Amino acid sequence: MSTILISEFITSQALETLSSEHNVIYEPDFYKNREALIAAMQNIDALIVRNLTQVNEEILLASPSLKVVGRLGVGLENIELPACAKRHIKVIPATGANAESVAEYVIGAAVTLTRGFIPATVATLKGDWPRPRFSGYHEFLGQTLGIVGFGSIGRVVAKKANAFGLKCIAYDPMLSGDSVDFDGFSVPLLRLTELLSESNAVSLHLPFLPETKNLFNAVTLDQMKEGACLINTARGGIVDELALADRLRSGRIGGAAIDVFSSEPAKDLSHFEGIENLILTPHIAGVTHESNERVSQMIADEVNRYLGALK
Repeated sequence: MSTILISEFITSQALETLSSEHNVIYEPDFYKNREALIAAMQNIDALIVRNLTQVNEEILLASPSLKVVGRLGVGLENIELPACAKRHIKVIPATGANAESVAEYVIGAAVTLTRGFIPATVATLKGDWPRPRFSGYHEFLGQTLGIVGFGSIGRVVAKKANAFGLKCIAYDPMLSGDSVDFDGFSVPLLRLTELLSESNAVSLHLPFLPETKNLFNAVTLDQMKEGACLINTARGGIVDELALADRLRSGRIGGAAIDVFSSEPAKDLSHFEGIENLILTPHIAGVTHESNERVSQMIADEVNRYLGALK
């Protein structure tokens, strides 16, 4: 029987799945106590984490029996992949399991920003009645959505956007050709500068890599269409927050929805203070009851399968 340590939240059904076949140590707040986590790793065969447990050399050196790391999510920035590969430790992300939740967030945010619902709410609460001002905002129907990163989540976003009557265009340096055809429609693949100049809203779905760090900086943001909106549910380090805040204040960029930040938990967001058409959320785009169930069960099943194959 293998021993599995879970250092962050997992659903009860997934926990039951794992416990039926293995010895499970479930400490959902272990990521807060590094010393206790390291001390517990001595005889662990599998580690299951979310994004707050740092799986680095320190952890791996304390884990001579570790065979697999399950990631309750898709980002792998908190896991040192080369170090895991060197030790032949399998890393399993929950690819695609939270795509529906992220896509809902993107579409909801895009509608909210395009229609100006947030500044309209603020004004109405103040006792104003600025109906003429908001009658100048545009319908979401017929807008162009630029999707930067066209993997599993980007494609679900495109599918939902297509149902809304949006024109979708995409940029992905890993894809070749002029377009991607799926689910009965086609999404053109453009260069990033072309996508930015044509999109009324831009949604980011890229991993955080050296190549994508601050990809959306002052220069890139100024290549966006005047008044367009930016939605980031990917990783915070992809967007230069100070440059974005400046362009939101000036009106160069019409609105933004930011779910991820360069430092999390985000402690100081004062650079965004006073900006009207802005949504700030604590990394929740992919976190719903349903996605938690899917992510947890997928990782439980995959870790079970992997450990079973080693017997």
